[in-house]
This record gives sequence, structure tokens and C-alpha cells, in this order.
Amino acid sequence: MLLDGEEWRDMFRSNRTEAWRLETLPQYLVPQESGELAAFRAGERIDPHTYTSAYVKALKEHHAAGKRKGRVRIVTRPLSEYLEFEFSRYYRPHVLAGEDIRILDVTNRANPLEGVQDFWMFDRSSVVLMNYEPDGCQISRELFEGDPAPFLAYQRIAVAESVPFEEYVSSPG
Repeated sequence: MLLDGEEWRDMFRSNRTEAWRLETLPQYLVPQESGELAAFRAGERIDPHTYTSAYVKALKEHHAAGKRKGRVRIVTRPLSEYLEFEFSRYYRPHVLAGEDIRILDVTNRANPLEGVQDFWMFDRSSVVLMNYEPDGCQISRELFEGDPAPFLAYQRIAVAESVPFEEYVSSPG
């Protein structure tokens, strides 16, 4: 079943304990980000401590309600312009709002999740496959109808093989 609009938003509103994401692509082409990306290219930066958005507000509410939200982002160095944008524009304020963002750098090593596609997992039981074109343009979101056990394993591997976002960006290299 494809998810869009209210059905997609309901996945976030109705989760009881955790929403978790695996991000595997070097970039995502999101039309809503075009203005922010242009500002980033022009040298504009945000203060992650004072930045607010609907997503940051929702993260804070989610966190205050005792729910966890996290993700692991797979990257290779050198970081692309898009990743530098994403790190400064989204990840820094999202971490400050309570999201557990981790980075899995596969620059000089095998990717332990090679071939695994992007997905969201809710309450460790519902999985939504994120379908993208190779360039990062989203095709669809599809509710996975099978056993979530492989995705739980992917989450365990991703978390075990990654480091917290702040540790990653503060380390040399």
C-alpha cells in the first residue's frame, strides 16, 4: 500500500515509542528544500540553537512525550555539498531537539548495509519503504507487508556500526 498525505503523516502521529530511519543515498532531491539549499550555496547559515521549524517543534513534542526518533545516515568522504547542507541546516537543530542522529561512514570500508534501501520503521513493527530514483528524487512511500525482522537487523547493524552525529562532525578527517 502506497502512503501519501494524511496516511503518511498518521504514521508519525500514531507511533507509540519510536520512529527510526535509514538514509542511504548521497542526496535527496526535495522540492521544498530548493530555497534553503540556494541560501546555503549563497553562504547563509542558521543558528541551530535558535532555529525553529514545524519539524523541530514536532521533534520536541515527540521527545517530551517519551518517544524516540532516530536515524542513521550512510556517508562517504568527501561529503557532498548536499550532505554539508543537510548536516548544518537539519541535523544540528534536530539533534538539539532530541533526535538521535548517527553517521555510518563507509569511506574506506565495506558498507555493512550495501543494497538495503531507505526505510522508516515505526514502533519496531511497521516498515515503510522509501522508493527513490538513483538521483534522490522520491518515487513513493510503500507500507511493507512482510516480516519486519530483517529491518530490525538492519537497524541493529546501522546503530552498532555508526557514531553519534556530534562525535562524527567534531572528529578530524
